[in-house]
Amino acid sequence: MNRDRPREWSPAPTVSRSTYDAVVIGSGFGGSINALRLAEAGQSVLVLERGRRYAPRDFPRDVRDVDELLWGYPDEARSHGLFDFRTLSGVSTAVAAGVGGGSLIYASIHYRPQARIFEDPRWPEPFDLDSLGPYYERVSAELGVEPVPGDVPLPKRDAFHRAAKAMQLDSFDTPQAVSWTKLHGSTEGHGQGRKTCQHCAECEFGCRYGAKNTLDFTYLAKAEALGAQVATGFLVTHVSPARGGGWHVHYEDMRTGQPAVVTGRKVVLAAGTLGSNEILLRSRDEARTLPKLSRRLGRGYSANGDYLGNVQNANLNLDPWVGPDVTSVAWHYPPEGMDKPGFVLATPTYNRPVMEVLASFGQPPTREAVKLFAPMLWRSVPGLLRRGFRSGLVSKPLRVPATGAGPARRHAIIFAIGQDNANGRLVLRRGKLDMLWDYARENAELVRYQRQAMEELCRHYGGTFGEFPLWGPFKKTFTVHNLGGCALSSSAAEGVVDINGQVHGHPGLFVADGAVIPTAIGSHPVMTISAVAEWIAERVVAA
Repeated sequence: MNRDRPREWSPAPTVSRSTYDAVVIGSGFGGSINALRLAEAGQSVLVLERGRRYAPRDFPRDVRDVDELLWGYPDEARSHGLFDFRTLSGVSTAVAAGVGGGSLIYASIHYRPQARIFEDPRWPEPFDLDSLGPYYERVSAELGVEPVPGDVPLPKRDAFHRAAKAMQLDSFDTPQAVSWTKLHGSTEGHGQGRKTCQHCAECEFGCRYGAKNTLDFTYLAKAEALGAQVATGFLVTHVSPARGGGWHVHYEDMRTGQPAVVTGRKVVLAAGTLGSNEILLRSRDEARTLPKLSRRLGRGYSANGDYLGNVQNANLNLDPWVGPDVTSVAWHYPPEGMDKPGFVLATPTYNRPVMEVLASFGQPPTREAVKLFAPMLWRSVPGLLRRGFRSGLVSKPLRVPATGAGPARRHAIIFAIGQDNANGRLVLRRGKLDMLWDYARENAELVRYQRQAMEELCRHYGGTFGEFPLWGPFKKTFTVHNLGGCALSSSAAEGVVDINGQVHGHPGLFVADGAVIPTAIGSHPVMTISAVAEWIAERVVAA
């Protein structure tokens, strides 16, 4: 691959008008849902997306080509890859850059949370499972959500259900937005035909068969067919009020570095939890174009209780590279009325090359020297990752497997997703987004229960337990489920947006993504994020 070739953007990244009925910032779940509903209502819609559009076969697989793999812009000017890894002061995280947002790299898991989640007083009325019910149904229909077919032989699924039963946990196969036997949504993969699921365990790397019913094949494809325009390679910096009404969206053309402005009668921020918070924080605190935004902006961030471990040397063959990444989850919630955080367990796995690399890393103990230098090393993690990929050091199994390593066939990741206290705070520090939170201390009880459950699960697998490498030395969790910072609320004193998703005191300015979720979901959150986005979209259309 020629790493010096110019970056290609498709379709032609132009903003054809100066004013639209609605400008949507971001093409993930919140952005694509709102774009479709606005287009269905006959309104002119522009979707601004920083990342590129991917055909299935365009998803990167050569991890040495870090500019294709990783997002590093603007620090790395040519790095416009799919995965945006960040180490913030409180957590590490990964988000996506591309048309379709997080749908490109998530595991396609869709199910409803525990009803008790909405009993938290931080959720304003009228949100609960009943009020969101029609919107959950709408999301399922649009995304073609169906369970993993039961007739597909999957040893890793069987092993998980046996272990959950032994632990007296309720487990189930997760409904997924995947075309198992018949294609759902647009059948063309942007110049390449789509195929149904090939059971290759590459869901979270970008599906190269187009089997995932990602947003570019579903919501966004419908919106574009109705006239919505998607412009790629544009990084939004801030928003300001337009004279006479509406909102100016200020953005940078990443090809030229030139700033530009487009105006929307309505603007929907849906740049993901991190992106939407950053744009509003810049608007309030740097550009000072929105000085009256709630002082609650950035507060109430949640990592959705994400905690990772792994099992090595299981006493059975898991065939981890066969099937989707995740097949099933198990509820690990206390009885109603017991004041104890709950969570779900899952065992994601990946394709064979990745599982062989991960298995070779083993479960080495954390060295005291690493702990000593942890504060200085923490911010270096993304750079070390980039160098490790570029050099090929983490693209193939270790020649000498590390302590605790075992056969890749008997290895799996363990993922717990739970009820953290949602007490993080997103801020701008030295011009960059950061997140402040002593997660390990404030959520020690949750982490303890999650670890205990993982160790028990490993015993039922006949294997050994290992922690996620970043937890041991740094005591920082890694999350793929960023939530909060622009919470739904009854007033600006309690949150950033009202129950319609409209920013308090700013008519026509909306937020419609994970940023509006006021608590941890305590399980895979995308179904609830999407249902709330559908709820908000109804109100955006009517505004």
